[in-house]
Amino acid sequence: MTLPTLLFAAVVGFNHAFEADHVLAVGNIANRRNTFLEAIRDGLFWGLGHTSTILLVGCIIIVGKLTLNIGSFEYLEVVVGVTLVALGIFRIGKLRKANQKIAKPTPADSKLAYSIGLIHGLAGSGAVVLIAMSEIESSSLSIVYILLFGAGSILGMIIVAMLFKIPIGSRSGVSIKIQNSFIMLSGILCIGYGLFMIYSFSGL
Repeated sequence: MTLPTLLFAAVVGFNHAFEADHVLAVGNIANRRNTFLEAIRDGLFWGLGHTSTILLVGCIIIVGKLTLNIGSFEYLEVVVGVTLVALGIFRIGKLRKANQKIAKPTPADSKLAYSIGLIHGLAGSGAVVLIAMSEIESSSLSIVYILLFGAGSILGMIIVAMLFKIPIGSRSGVSIKIQNSFIMLSGILCIGYGLFMIYSFSGL
């Protein structure tokens, strides 16, 4: 496997971060933050969770010498859809009163971001990466491939989280009412896209 092929994994990982379900998931966590640093924390933990799942399953594939097909992962898209619906409902339910400030990050928020990243790890192009990795003969190169993909996705998710912070931080001069309206809208979009995923991949 050539160096450009390995580096391409990082590019795929970066692009993977901008898939709609990932953007909505991270956005609904990061859009409560006051600063870019707090938003970066959310994106980082989401990316670490996402990479953890792919790395774990990748190691199982290597040890078991398994060959995968894309159909093996379709049911996970339904799980992701359910997660999006739950996250959207949770975020709307957590809206503060108009005179309250945007929330500070807590250990529970980091665990939430990491957990959602874990769930999203095998959906979308993450599954494609695992399938491609299963075709690589060298175990060490397979691990490098996954880690580079993970690094790209972490960077992408940090950028996504920062973008969601831009319009609403408490230091932006935007009123709390508008901030809460933005959070409400992102929550509704999260629920809507989650329902779309459930419908699309469940065969209903």
